[in-house]
Amino acid sequence: MSFQGVEFTPAIRQMAVNVKHYFDNLKTTPDSLKNPATRLAASALGISESTVKVIMAAYNKKGESGLDWSKSQQRGRPAYAIESGVVPPVRQFIRRANKNGDQVNIEIIRRYMRDELHCNVAHTTLWRALQRWGFEFGTGVRSAQLKESDRIVILRRQYLRQKLANHDDKGQIIRPEVYLDESYINKNHSNDKTWYFEEDGIIIGKPTGKGDRLIILNAITKDGWVPNSKLVFKASKKTGDYHTNMNWDNFSKWFQEKLLKNIPENSLIIMDNAPYHNVLVEEAFPKKSHSVKRLREWLSNNEIPWTKDMLKSELFDLCSRFAVKPEFLIDRIARKEGHSILRTPPCHPELQPIETCWAVVKNYVAQHNNCTKKKVFILLEEGFAKVTNKTCQKLIQKVNLQEEAFWTEDTSKAT
Repeated sequence: MSFQGVEFTPAIRQMAVNVKHYFDNLKTTPDSLKNPATRLAASALGISESTVKVIMAAYNKKGESGLDWSKSQQRGRPAYAIESGVVPPVRQFIRRANKNGDQVNIEIIRRYMRDELHCNVAHTTLWRALQRWGFEFGTGVRSAQLKESDRIVILRRQYLRQKLANHDDKGQIIRPEVYLDESYINKNHSNDKTWYFEEDGIIIGKPTGKGDRLIILNAITKDGWVPNSKLVFKASKKTGDYHTNMNWDNFSKWFQEKLLKNIPENSLIIMDNAPYHNVLVEEAFPKKSHSVKRLREWLSNNEIPWTKDMLKSELFDLCSRFAVKPEFLIDRIARKEGHSILRTPPCHPELQPIETCWAVVKNYVAQHNNCTKKKVFILLEEGFAKVTNKTCQKLIQKVNLQEEAFWTEDTSKAT
C-alpha cells in the first residue's frame, strides 16, 4: 500500500510514530536489525524517509499535539507578509534591470528572491507587495516591465533634494542629522537553528509562541545613540504590525521628554511616515467628504467669492487653493525647539541607517536569549552597546552613498 497523494491526518501520523517506535524497540533485542528504524518505518508505511523524519521531529518537539498540523500556524505576522528587509535588494535589482534595459517581471523577481535572498514568495503575494512598495507594471521601450511609480520617484526626489542641501561642498553635514525609528522584539526571540541527531528530531529548549512583545524607540547621530533617548515598553498586542502598538501620546511624550532634550541645537530630525508621526495640528480642510454646504460656508466666512451654480468639485478646488496647508503637530513641536522634521519617502528602509542598528541589537539578543523577560532587557542593553559611534558613522556614510546613487540614477533617466 502506498500513501502517495493521500492527505496525512493526525491518525496517520500517529501510526507512523507507532511503527517507528516498534522498530526502535526491535533494535534493542539480541537480533538487532541492521537498517535504521526510520528506513524500516518508511518502507512499512510506503512513505519517504524524510516524511517520517518530519513527523518524528514534530512529535519529539510537541508530543501528540505536534501531529495535528492544522493547529501549527504561527501567530503574529500573516504568512503572506514579506519582511521589509527584502525591499532594498529587490528595489536595487529592479532598478538595475531597468537601467540595463533588461526585462523584469514577477517570475524573474521571484527567482532572484529565491536564489539570492532565500525567500520563497507566491506570485500573487509578490505582485501585491510590489504595488505596496511603489512599483507599477507598464510598457517599457521593448516590453512590459515593472518600474517605480512616478509618485514614489517624486517623493524620493523631494526628500533627496532637502537631504543633499544639508551637505556642504566637501560633503560634510551643515546641520546635525538625527535618525529616529521604532521597532519591536519578542520575549522568545532567538535562533531556531541547531545541530541535532536525525533519529532524535529537533528539540530546542524554547517556549512555544513568541512571548510578550516589547516596543523599542531610539535615535542615532554620527556620534552614536542619542544619550538617554532609549525607550522600551511592553506592547498591548502580540499580533499585527508593531505600529499598531504605538500611538501619538506615547510617541509625542518620548519625543519631547527624551529626544528633544538630548540632541544638538538646530537638528534635522529624519523619520518615516508612521501614522502617529503625521498627526495634524487640526482637522484638514477641505476634504472630499465635506458637504457642499460646508464648503460654501467656509468660502463665505473667509470672504472668498463663489456662485450658486458651482459644482461641488469646483467648490472643493476653490477651497483647496485658499485653505492653509495642514501642519503636522510634531513639526510644530520640533520647530518651537529650533529643529525641523524631514520624512523619508515611503518604502525606503535603505535610507534609514538605524534600521541596521536594530538588526545588530536583535541578532545579539537572538544569540544569547534564554526567553525570560528579565534576560531580554539585559540583552537589549548589551545589544545597544554593540552599536558604537564608529558603527553609526559607517552606516550613515553608506546611506549617503545610496542617496547619491538614487539622485544620479533618477537624473540620468530624466535626460
